[in-house]
Parts: sequence; structure tokens; C-alpha cells
Amino acid sequence: MSDDEDSFEEEEIGEAETPNEWLTTLADMSMLLMSFFIMLFSMSSIDVKKFTESFTSVKTALGTKEKSTTMAPISVGDMNVLVEQAKIKQRIIGEQRRVYDQFKSYVSNKGLDGVVAATLEAGKITINFPAGVLFPKDGVDLTDDGKARIRTMFEFLIKTSGERINIRGFTDDAPPGGGSRFRDNWEISSLRAVAVLRYLVSLGMAPNRLTATGLADLEPLYPNDTPDHRARNQRVEFVLERWIGE
Repeated sequence: MSDDEDSFEEEEIGEAETPNEWLTTLADMSMLLMSFFIMLFSMSSIDVKKFTESFTSVKTALGTKEKSTTMAPISVGDMNVLVEQAKIKQRIIGEQRRVYDQFKSYVSNKGLDGVVAATLEAGKITINFPAGVLFPKDGVDLTDDGKARIRTMFEFLIKTSGERINIRGFTDDAPPGGGSRFRDNWEISSLRAVAVLRYLVSLGMAPNRLTATGLADLEPLYPNDTPDHRARNQRVEFVLERWIGE
């Protein structure tokens, strides 16, 4: 074989080897890209059970009243709504904390520390008046002292226009005494709550801010086993609440 033929064969071999190296590089890159997309896909896969539990928890925390829970992935629009509701809820809780602190200072300045109590839980303020400081024993008409207490409450509440106020009446578990004009504790607790509502309206409170509820001996603060506990369970509560979207 001549030198020219040897040179020609070497050139052919060299030209044949070049595409093989290029294909190897391409295959490596393709494999890396495939691995990358597989990783992205695995990361984007949704654990339906975990998603449902998380979504339900968020809806419950925001007070969503729907009983059914969707099993489909949440859309961007729905996510934006949930985020916005969460922001509103957080803002409301902050505002309620401010109102609660203001009320505690107000009560202290008015000398009512030992008379009225207040709690703040989940953005809901509950103000507690013993029924004995508002009504006569077994009565449903506000006493003069009771009206003075409600006027003091009015002076504070009228400045908190963003609050809805549910007035809740409670009794102990002892039924009305013999000869009482009231049928049962439901009637007594309801009439007391309504009496407070009507007096607030007469002072100038907007009626659409108020509701009245009688709960009789439900939700006692203490066991009804001593006179002191029974007296504490007989109470009128003002529940102040801001609603999402208001």
C-alpha cells in the first residue's frame, strides 16, 4: 500500500471519529436535561392528602363555611384570595388587640377594675358584667346603677364603630322560683340581653351594630355548686367582633 493510500485511510478514520465524540457529548447533555426535567416534575407533583389537609386548615383558620373540600390543585386566583383573607384576618386581630388594650385602660380610669372583666381570644373581645350589678335579683329591668354602668360602656363602644356587638345574657342553673312571672331561665336571660340592647339604642347606638342572645345556664364560668359561683354565672356579656371584609 502506498503512502498516499495510508494517508487517505487515516483521514477517513479521523473524519469518522469526530462525529462519535460529538454524539457522546450530545447524549450526555440530553441525559442531564432529561434528569433536570424529571426532577422538576417530581417537585411539582402534589401529595393530594397533604394538600387537602393543609388547604382545609387554612380555610378553617379563615372561617370559611364551606363543608366540602376540593381535591383539585388550588388555582392562582384562589391562592391570591386566601392570601388576601389571611392578611385581612391578621390586620383585624391587630386592631382588636389595640381596642382591647384601650378598653383595659378605660376600665381602670373609670374605677371598674373589680366590676367588669374582659378577655381577648382569636380576635374576639368579651366583656363580662355580673348580672347583679345591672339587674335586681330575679329581675329583667335595669336598675339605676345598672343604667349608669351601661352608659359607661356606651361612652367607650360608641367610639369603636367597626365593632359588631352581641349582647349575651346568662343565668345559673336554678329555675325561676315559685310564683315567678317568667317561664324559665331562657326567658330571663333573653329579656336581660334585650333590655341592655334597648338602653344602648336609646342612648344613640346604631341598632344594626347590636344583637341580643339569651343562653340561660349554658356556658357556665364555674360549677353551679356555691352561691358565689352561681352569682358569677349570672352575667351579661358584650362580645365585640370585626368581620372579614368589613
